[in-house]
Amino acid sequence: MKKAIFLFAMLAFILASCNKSKDQKTKAEEETKIQFTAYSAEFEVFAEADPFVVGKEGGVLSHFSHMPNFTALENGIVTIRLIVDGKEVSQVLDKPTRKGIYKFALTPTVKGAGKIVYDFKMDNNTYQLEVPNVVVYATEQEAIEAAKSVVISRTNTTSFTKEQSWKIAFATEFPKTEPFGQVIKTTAQVQSAQGDEVIVSAKAAGVVMLSTDNVLEGKNVSNGQTLFSISSNGLASNNSAVQFAEAKNNFGKASADYDRAKELAKEQIVSAKDLLNAKTQYDNAKAVYNNMNKNFSSSGQSVKSPMSGFVKQVFVQNGQSVEAGQSIVSVSQNKTLLLRAEVQQKYAPILGTIRSANIRTINDNQTYTLEQLNGKVISYGKTANNDNYLIPVSLQIDNKGGFVSGSFVEVYLKSMTNAQALIVPNQSLLEEQGVYYLYVQVNPELFEKREVKTGGTDGLSTEIIAGITAKDRIVTKGAMMIKLAQATGTLDAQSGHNH
Repeated sequence: MKKAIFLFAMLAFILASCNKSKDQKTKAEEETKIQFTAYSAEFEVFAEADPFVVGKEGGVLSHFSHMPNFTALENGIVTIRLIVDGKEVSQVLDKPTRKGIYKFALTPTVKGAGKIVYDFKMDNNTYQLEVPNVVVYATEQEAIEAAKSVVISRTNTTSFTKEQSWKIAFATEFPKTEPFGQVIKTTAQVQSAQGDEVIVSAKAAGVVMLSTDNVLEGKNVSNGQTLFSISSNGLASNNSAVQFAEAKNNFGKASADYDRAKELAKEQIVSAKDLLNAKTQYDNAKAVYNNMNKNFSSSGQSVKSPMSGFVKQVFVQNGQSVEAGQSIVSVSQNKTLLLRAEVQQKYAPILGTIRSANIRTINDNQTYTLEQLNGKVISYGKTANNDNYLIPVSLQIDNKGGFVSGSFVEVYLKSMTNAQALIVPNQSLLEEQGVYYLYVQVNPELFEKREVKTGGTDGLSTEIIAGITAKDRIVTKGAMMIKLAQATGTLDAQSGHNH
């Protein structure tokens, strides 16, 4: 039994020694690799290569991503050219070794500093990407020592391979430096703009009879479509049916009197004055009748939609008695909207400098710029009311984002300024217990978690006061996936490189 335990222990020791040697070899191999990254308008390249030595073949494992969406290059002819002191060696691959990856092999002929040029040919188009400051060494030992001297700090870093970033929405970019004034965050109510909504009212007293087409809130209506009728039958006073019949009779009588007066005037039986009176009575009766005939019938008043749109609200019920001028329905086009925001009085001095805004919908958490919605700042209050100590600010927008009239949205009012600030997209920021941080790219497969101090935000971007510089390339999409990779600790730094 003791002998078996001894043999098992020896076997475990041997396996552990082998694994340790393997780990040391892997680390040593990594240390003797050179890495380079370059960008063009169309492509990103991240390559790991053997140190270049005169007369010795070296591999160049090149990862290509389309810009600006950072997706893998899946097809295309790519030529690599190593140019040193006017001498060039090259290789052409007509397809990737693996998705997004081209594995080249080059044998330099002269030593010295030069460059690598990638030439792309795809879909009858050609592109080029250049990597400067590539060095070819005279001896292998010199190359290895130079590669080892390049130390990449791995403090507080997370590995995230290109193969993994190609599977998600991922992007990196430099922070922007641009004017960033004071931002006022508030809420605003969405209202229909003037001219975009019409309230249809009763033109006479009576009983409302809604259209048989079911006038319901949200239903589309066309211009001139009959919405409801108002019947005055049975009313002792202000009976529109009686008034219509009276107007019709008066018009008939005035017409007959005028025709007779014209005939008698020809024989000079009726004076010119009497003819003029008959014509006046005829014109008045005609005007009254035409007005009644346009809006009324023997069954009552017929009310039509003044424009195309939808029924926003019905104010009465079918069969309800209404008075002249009472609101019956409102019709809205919902194309142009008014955002009415209210801000504290302390912001009064800067309200005149507000030139733009960002609007975030609460229901679907989408953020739009004022320019995207073809919007503008309409006005801002100069004083506060006795019953409301907040100052109103009104914005007008086109309803391109599915805004609902009557709902509320978050608004970031942006004041104009000449002060420059370093800003990053909000989606690049992560937060832990009130502390904000970003992932800064060390190389396209290694990212440093960097704490930052933030300033104001406009709903889309946030000002960075300290923690990064304009030369730090940061993760703008996919930061959460890197955080999860760091939290799980399951990522192997070598994963994705055994091609």
